[in-house]
Amino acid sequence: MPREKPTFTDLATATYCPRQLYYDRREDDRDPPPAATARIDLAFRYPELRELDDAALAAEPIDRPPGEYRAALDRLAERSDWTALSAPTNTRVLLDGKDARGVAHKVLGATGADAPRDEGGKPSGDPPVPVIVSPGDPPDRGVWEPQSVRAVAAMHALSWQEGRRIRRALVEYPAHGVVREVSLSVRRSGTYRRVLRSVRELDGPPARLSGSEKCRECRHRANCGVKTRSLRSLIGL
Repeated sequence: MPREKPTFTDLATATYCPRQLYYDRREDDRDPPPAATARIDLAFRYPELRELDDAALAAEPIDRPPGEYRAALDRLAERSDWTALSAPTNTRVLLDGKDARGVAHKVLGATGADAPRDEGGKPSGDPPVPVIVSPGDPPDRGVWEPQSVRAVAAMHALSWQEGRRIRRALVEYPAHGVVREVSLSVRRSGTYRRVLRSVRELDGPPARLSGSEKCRECRHRANCGVKTRSLRSLIGL
């Protein structure tokens, strides 16, 4: 029986905490919570959001004051790919690669039969760019490792489908009006392969974490058995 491919979400979750993935897989409903979905949806509304007044913008699920958020969108509008980002034609695209499958929230550029071809019938021109949208906060620089792994998974899957090398992806943090680029590198590919291997081999609960900040907000904390200790207890107060 063929082995089921892990999803991009599986890989991102395992990068963050393999034990969390184990418990996630035991649930019937793995859809993101409504609050996260509302923040992701901001990435498809940039032109509209730029036109809102401060009161209306403050009512949106953004994480910056209205003036700062509008300024962030204005900076995004200076990008050469602004039109494709703000009015994408390929949205929530299912990518089914050799090793993993999942959804790219956007794919910038032509794909499949719409892609330009050379005289030999091979794809030509700039390759398409998969985009992953995160409902969370961006780091000071770059992207968080789970999102990096997810972006690499999307690049590899899109490469498999298109029959050409995809070496660039974007990660959007729409609640902040921030877009970060992820380029394919030896280090990122190595991390992706390591996580892919660990997910494939996951057949029981991985070792517990010995108390971590990751555990404090985890919805599985009650049944995971991870014991966290407060700062007061750690320093003997």
